[in-house]
Amino acid sequence: MAQNTGKARTGKTPSATRRLRLGLGIMLTLLLVVGGKLFLVQGLDVGGMAETALKNRLKPIELPAERGSILDANGTVLASSVIRYNVVVDQTVNTNTESFPRLEKVDGKDTVVKIPRDQGIEELATVLGIKKDDLKAAVTGTSRYYIVAKDIRPDVEDRISKLQVPGIVTEGTSKRVYPNGSVAGGIVGFLKDGTTGQAGLEQTQDEVLKGTAGKRLFEIGADGLRIPVGVDQFTPAVNGKDIKLTLNSDLQYFAQQAIQSQKDKLSAEWGIIVVSDAKNGNIIAMADTDAPDPNDPGKVAAKDRGVRAVTAAYEPGSVEKMITAASAIEEGTARPLDKFIIPPSYTVDGQTFTDAFEHGTEKRTLAGIVGYSMNTGTVMVGRRLSKEKRHDWLQKFGIGEAPDIGLPAESKGILTPADQWDGRQQYTVLFGQGVAQSTLQTVRAYQSIANDGVMVQPRLIDSYINPDGTEEKVPAKPTRQVVSKNTAKQVRDILESAVTEGEIKDAAIDGYRVGAKTGTSESPCDDGKSGFCGYTASMVGMAPMDDPRFIVEVVLQRPKGSIYGITNGPVFRSVMSQTLRTYNVEPSTGKPVRLPQYAK
Repeated sequence: MAQNTGKARTGKTPSATRRLRLGLGIMLTLLLVVGGKLFLVQGLDVGGMAETALKNRLKPIELPAERGSILDANGTVLASSVIRYNVVVDQTVNTNTESFPRLEKVDGKDTVVKIPRDQGIEELATVLGIKKDDLKAAVTGTSRYYIVAKDIRPDVEDRISKLQVPGIVTEGTSKRVYPNGSVAGGIVGFLKDGTTGQAGLEQTQDEVLKGTAGKRLFEIGADGLRIPVGVDQFTPAVNGKDIKLTLNSDLQYFAQQAIQSQKDKLSAEWGIIVVSDAKNGNIIAMADTDAPDPNDPGKVAAKDRGVRAVTAAYEPGSVEKMITAASAIEEGTARPLDKFIIPPSYTVDGQTFTDAFEHGTEKRTLAGIVGYSMNTGTVMVGRRLSKEKRHDWLQKFGIGEAPDIGLPAESKGILTPADQWDGRQQYTVLFGQGVAQSTLQTVRAYQSIANDGVMVQPRLIDSYINPDGTEEKVPAKPTRQVVSKNTAKQVRDILESAVTEGEIKDAAIDGYRVGAKTGTSESPCDDGKSGFCGYTASMVGMAPMDDPRFIVEVVLQRPKGSIYGITNGPVFRSVMSQTLRTYNVEPSTGKPVRLPQYAK
């Protein structure tokens, strides 16, 4: 048999080998391309695709901060908020879910556990305190937004969140309540849309009260289910600060009732009462008629929703004679018992002045001029000062300077420069005409006389209370010595004598020495063109005169009837008496001052 000496056959032709090599090359190239793309996407993520995908999976829920409360001086709540949550479901997510993953502790380790839908609904029903079947009906359907429950407390909301039931989220809400209704309603103010301050302290202190919202952030999958091991971040809300006021809510209520009764009895347009501590400037009560209830402010007219004690500037009338007397005594141009010969009418620089009552030529003391509120005598006293000094003394007593107690639209009043006064105004400012000021500005001026000549700026906000309970006292503003201690004492004697010997006897209070002054001025019509439409009647005083503790002013705008028959004395007496009782002020022990009203 012939032997085969040729080479063994491989079974592959050269062309097949080339094709194999080419195929392997293409496969390697594709693997390199795909691998490179994966490296770019997952490693370098040049286009931020992973970050974008994560953002799309994140579900944020805002956690509202609790708005701070507004409290009176004794801690009585005037405004407070409660945080509540609504439980909302996306029915399309819940209905289409048989089970869902939840991160639980198993043998001490975090473990993803599959929870049947019915079990999740049953657990949620237990937390909400409703029947399982009712809840199952509520979460089943095609609505993307359906409210399952309202007014859920924060501790219950936390338990709901931990259940991680598909499609269930919570939405925080804040409910503002005003438990004392209209008591200090204009001062407290109210909210717009339940969230933002629109009036009063709710408006001016909005940033302090509202706090900072928190956030809960978790990750959901494409099926709408929460990813148990995904992102789960919690940033707690920072609650707002509480605000503690100087007001006494009991006295505030008493004052509001007193001035409302006076306004209604005399058919006046509005009325005001301010009660202030003469030692520290604290506002104890600041009452307006027809005060709004912040729970429903729309029940009163817009013009009644503010605080007229600081917004309404009007001609104060004869209460300004105190400033004229104080400036004359301080300048050394007059003393309380100096004699003035006062004719029935008095003419100076072509301007003639008369008094509210008819009289012949009389010999009066400075005390008697103030005690019987004589315009003629006041001009005689005031003209001993240059008009520049008259202006400067009004300014020193705070006229033309807003009190700045933290309320909206505080008026600084109207004090025209002296070089712009006409021939009559340069004298009428001495008895409170041709100048305008708010009630609180008048109270501040009288406070300086009660406090030995030292003006203390009015205070309404006493302190801020942090969420942790620590209290931040609001520092008092700088004081200033307006007149000397001796001058202040002489002016107090004049004011007390106006009650004991003058025409203000209805301001007297049994057991206490009182000093007071009345004021009456014409009230311009609202259109500014029709002349005068009534009067503004006021009374301001202090007690006890042994060592004055409180200032009270009562103001009534455009009461009906003869102005000569209208008095705020009984209202002043009632509110001052209640204030003295509330603070347990001891009755007076010294003898009342009785400066002669007539000169010999």
